[in-house]
Amino acid sequence: MPIELYRQGSHLCLMFSNLTQEDGEAVQSNQFLLVHGATGAILDPGGNLAYNELYLGLTRHMPPHKLAAILASHADPDIIASLDRWMTATTAPVYISRIWERFAPHFCKPGKTVGRIIGLPDAGARLRLGQGEADGFELWALPAHFLHAEGNFQFYDPVSRILFSGDLGASLGADLQPGQTVTRLAGHIRHMEGFHRRYMVSNKVLRLWAAMVRELDIAMIVPQHGAPLAGAAVPDFIAWVEGLACGIDLMSASHYRLPA
Repeated sequence: MPIELYRQGSHLCLMFSNLTQEDGEAVQSNQFLLVHGATGAILDPGGNLAYNELYLGLTRHMPPHKLAAILASHADPDIIASLDRWMTATTAPVYISRIWERFAPHFCKPGKTVGRIIGLPDAGARLRLGQGEADGFELWALPAHFLHAEGNFQFYDPVSRILFSGDLGASLGADLQPGQTVTRLAGHIRHMEGFHRRYMVSNKVLRLWAAMVRELDIAMIVPQHGAPLAGAAVPDFIAWVEGLACGIDLMSASHYRLPA
C-alpha cells in the first residue's frame, strides 16, 4: 500500500516504498504519485520491478490519459528504466535534464519518445502541469547538479511543501523502515553517511545546495531511497550535509593506482 505523505482538498502526495523488493537483489527505491484534482504527475517512476503496482496505484486516482507529467530527477535505471512501458500506457511528457534527454530514449523502443521528452535547463523551472485553473498545479524543478548526477533535479511541491530530493537524503539498511518518517537526525545518520560520502560529488555543491534550499518553506524532505525527513530532521539534515566531506574531497593518489 502507498504511504500518504500529504492530503488536503484535491491535492494528494503518495509514496510507494516496497515495489522493488526482489529477494534483496535490487536496491530499495521510492516512487511518487502526485494527484491534483483530475490530473497528476509521477516522480521517478523506477524500473520494471515497480511498474505494475505503480500503474495500478495511478488508475485508482485518475485515468492514465489524464497524467500530466512523468518527472525524472536523473537517468539512472532505478529512476526511469520502466520508461518504455509508461510511454505506452500514458500520453504524458517526460521532464528530465537536457543533459539526459538524448539518453532517455535508450530505455524505449524506437520512436516511442518522439516529441515527448522535455529537456529541463540547468537553471530549473517552475512547471505548470495539467489543464486549466481547476486541474492545473505547479511543481518547481530545482537544480541539484552533481548530487549525484551531472544533470540532476529535485522537485518541490509548494502546496504540500515537500521537497522530493532524489538521491540526496537517501538512507539504506536492512533494519530501515522507509515508511517511518524520521524527525530526529542523529540516530539516522548511520543509514546515510556511507552513501552520501560515496555518491555525492563534493562538499562545494552540498554547500551551494544548502544555501538554495534554506530559502524554501520545507515541511518534508523525501528522498528516492529510504525514509522521509520531517520536523527537526529537515534543518538538521541541511546543516549536516553542508559540512560533509564527500566524493572528490576524499580522493587521493592511493585511489588511482594500477591494479596489482
